[in-house]
Amino acid sequence: MSGLYIHIPFCASRCIYCGFYSIVPAKKKDERLSVEERYVNAICHEMELRAEKDDDCFGGRTSGLSTIYLGGGTPSQLSFESLQKIFQTIDNVYHIGLEWDTENNTCTTATPIEVTMECNPDDVTEEFAQNLRSLPINRISMGAQTFSDERLRFLHRRHTADEVETAVKRLRNANIGNISVDLMFGFPNETLEEWKEDIERLLALDIEHISAYSLMYEEGTPLYRLLQAGKVKDMDDELYRQMYDTLIDRLAEAGYEQYEISNFAKLKVQTSNLKVQCSMFKVQSSKFKVPSPFRSQHNSSYWHNVPYIGIGASAHSYGNGKRSWNIADTKAYITAIEEDRLPSEEEVIDADTHYNDMIMTALRTCEGINLSTLSAEYQAYLMRLAKPLQEQGLLKEDDGWLYLTRDGIYVSDSVMSDLMKV
Repeated sequence: MSGLYIHIPFCASRCIYCGFYSIVPAKKKDERLSVEERYVNAICHEMELRAEKDDDCFGGRTSGLSTIYLGGGTPSQLSFESLQKIFQTIDNVYHIGLEWDTENNTCTTATPIEVTMECNPDDVTEEFAQNLRSLPINRISMGAQTFSDERLRFLHRRHTADEVETAVKRLRNANIGNISVDLMFGFPNETLEEWKEDIERLLALDIEHISAYSLMYEEGTPLYRLLQAGKVKDMDDELYRQMYDTLIDRLAEAGYEQYEISNFAKLKVQTSNLKVQCSMFKVQSSKFKVPSPFRSQHNSSYWHNVPYIGIGASAHSYGNGKRSWNIADTKAYITAIEEDRLPSEEEVIDADTHYNDMIMTALRTCEGINLSTLSAEYQAYLMRLAKPLQEQGLLKEDDGWLYLTRDGIYVSDSVMSDLMKV
């Protein structure tokens, strides 16, 4: 089983913090549609080309899909016809068993799997929401970022705070029962009280999943250039910790489990003990056996060594002891696919790289690293390096799992660096 990721690079405009590969298509409608049509044809053909290679880990016909994720960019910028074509191709190549109910205008998969699409709030019109009924999409990931219109304008986001709430209502009316919303903190001059207000506005939406991140100043972005020019200032460490503490504690109180450093999922079963434990990061799976059913299954596959297939410009794939990545240029990508060439590079993952990958991914989760999955050599190496970090209260070992403590989360990059094999 593997996850399928399809990268849609199109954005109506660029946010000042975004470091992901994306493009802003031509403003003329005919030119924009032409690029979209060629790109959609290309990603559909890439799926077919990978299947022809009969590579089980990177798209072979015998590979069953556990999840499907349309990310970007802004997949909600695609036309309904383009989305239909993509899913029809997925069904043809990976045999997910699409079942179309034309009478009720619905579509499902024969075996239930998580199918996620990223959306911008302002793209969720009444028509868009109703069209979702006839697609196998059962999970929406939507970027709110903040409920302050002033901060949204600063980010160059297209939507308003009110449009987030409207979008959620429309998605509910379209029977989308699993909604994830992104939220950011640490804006220039943002106060702790303003952050608390954002959290409460988000909780009022009663959604199933929350991803919350601090605002990042990635090199090469307009936001980074503002920082370098001294026009904005990054938040100090103490305020960051206060904001992150507030986030963890308030979401635990509201019945969400923190199953990854930045990700929170609503729990169906809540007890007073469970709520208390949720704020401690490590708990649910091993102690209570009731992890949230709303964890992102697709993202969890990245963190837990599950193979995944990446389709589209700049998309990455992983499995069978190797990883590959497509060229990050839409025009070059389309040209190569039209010439029946896979525009990708590949590398073999050696034992040290695989160990380091586990440190960087599994340690982000509440379960942490399953020590039994490591060879005796790597387990001994890890625990030797982990010992001083355990003594500092940054790591804890419990029942064969090594995981970050609450204090460890705040310095997770440093902890992971200390555990790497170099």
